[in-house]
Amino acid sequence: MTTGPGPAEEVLAALADPTRRQLLDRLAAHPSATATQLAGELPVSRQAVVKHLAVLDRAGLVSGWRDGRERRYRVRPEALADTARWLDHLAARWAGRLAAIKRIAESG
Repeated sequence: MTTGPGPAEEVLAALADPTRRQLLDRLAAHPSATATQLAGELPVSRQAVVKHLAVLDRAGLVSGWRDGRERRYRVRPEALADTARWLDHLAARWAGRLAAIKRIAESG
């Protein structure tokens, strides 16, 4: 049985695109923004911004809500924090492995 990607994988995949990283940076600078506002700050169309925001939303990095006729978005830092903890755990495991290899290499 195969399962879909986990939260960390979805976050990393979403962050792999430089435009999405720019969108997150822009959103982090404001309490919330619309796709139109964000498109005005980037060299991409509003439609492209909406598609990128959908990917960020699926990864849990942003949330969107209706505000009258507009849809506003904000950053959700929880997904980034969870992924950072996962990366820290992974780095610690690799550091342990590399230290063991170093000890073996230096003892022989």
